[in-house]
Amino acid sequence: MEEKLMQRLESAVTRLEVLSTGGFRTRGSPEIDGDAASKDPSIIAFDDLMSQYVGRVSSAAEKIGGQVLDATKIIGEAFSVQKELLIKVKQTQKPDMTGLGEFIKPLNDVIMKANVMTEGRRSDFFNHLKTTADSLTALAWIAYAGKDCGMSMPIGHVEESWQMAEFYSNKVLVEYRNKDPNHVEWAKALKELYVPGLRDYVKTHYPLGPVWSATGKTTVSAPLKTPTSIAPAPPPPPPASLFSSESPQPSASHPKEGMAAVFQEIGSGKSVTAGLRKVTADMKTKNLSDRTSVVTASEKGHVSSSSFSKAGPAKLELQMGRKWVVENQIGRKNLVIDDCDAKQTVYIFGCKDSVLQIQGKVNNITVDKCTKMGVVFTDVVAACEIVNCNGIEVQCQGSAPTISVDNTAGCQLYLSKNSLEASITTAKSSEINVLVPGVEPDGDWGEHSLPQQFVHIYKDGQFVTTPVSHSGG
Repeated sequence: MEEKLMQRLESAVTRLEVLSTGGFRTRGSPEIDGDAASKDPSIIAFDDLMSQYVGRVSSAAEKIGGQVLDATKIIGEAFSVQKELLIKVKQTQKPDMTGLGEFIKPLNDVIMKANVMTEGRRSDFFNHLKTTADSLTALAWIAYAGKDCGMSMPIGHVEESWQMAEFYSNKVLVEYRNKDPNHVEWAKALKELYVPGLRDYVKTHYPLGPVWSATGKTTVSAPLKTPTSIAPAPPPPPPASLFSSESPQPSASHPKEGMAAVFQEIGSGKSVTAGLRKVTADMKTKNLSDRTSVVTASEKGHVSSSSFSKAGPAKLELQMGRKWVVENQIGRKNLVIDDCDAKQTVYIFGCKDSVLQIQGKVNNITVDKCTKMGVVFTDVVAACEIVNCNGIEVQCQGSAPTISVDNTAGCQLYLSKNSLEASITTAKSSEINVLVPGVEPDGDWGEHSLPQQFVHIYKDGQFVTTPVSHSGG
């Protein structure tokens, strides 16, 4: 009880800080009395969400301390800010895009604080910090403005945001499962905060997005200011790797990625949908008027100068309506293919220090000549092939009948429960680890090293080959 009271006090302090520094204003009286709105069932339910789920994450973080605790405090602050925005939604008429950008600026500011923690020299808790920063993009569901706004619907947006964050959360689980149960507890509690926590809350109260007041105050957009969250700096080195021990210093010339970029653009007065839409209707296979459909990252402003390698320009294209080509992507952590079907293939070539999400079922996935590359996919009909790679991590969230690894050094495969029956073929490869979910829903992942050494014994007129045994995790 005392712990819950402390959490409520901290939430109240955070709320006062936000109200004193927020950039949102209403026409008329200085501030509408929020007592009535705060007693709304949806707000009470959000309080319960924070008390139950955020409280669990905070309790685990208290046992760890340091940067993990600092990052977790930002999570609590972000959820407190979202509660205040939900109250204001009930008092305010739906704003235009500029007004919406000003409205969610307090949330943007908090998320930027989490992103800053992942920059600079890479810390020992980078995976915790990256999980935190990526997961907070789930709170952007409140910016949903309708089916044509370029965002997934609120429930889908929360789930997709967690899928991106889970890539790093799984790393925490694997690293600490036999070292420190507090880190495992933290990672599991954070997942439950979003799935089922926030997802079920949105599903129950805001499945179609925020419900603005029809008779409330109208927003007054504050004068636009140049974003100051990132200080000018000389041209940066290539972006940090998921796997490297260091990361470069932030720079204004290096754009933010994912929802962080969207928030940054919102803060500068641009459309809330900027940077979100990846595939327009005329680019979809079923709507092609010719035989070639191309969706390049450069068209959406995603490619920076560091995204080009000596091998050629970066590509993210749908060719002939059948083949997604992802080539020469360098330091890109938020690559997404979200408009695919079971007849299409995905070919990933020459990428480095990048992460690609494939959201949907495709026929085949090939990863060729990539280094320090992460691939997260849902379902594959035929096979996922990994060839000539070094330092690859692949996560299957659905099903995959066949996974092949050829001439590859360093490969981590994360399987879902639906892909445990996958046939895994390896040749001329080393350091291959397969991670499988635990028997219980909240059980630890099990790690299994696949054999790379074999014993050949001549017996009864033929050679009998057996693998050198490896102990599983």
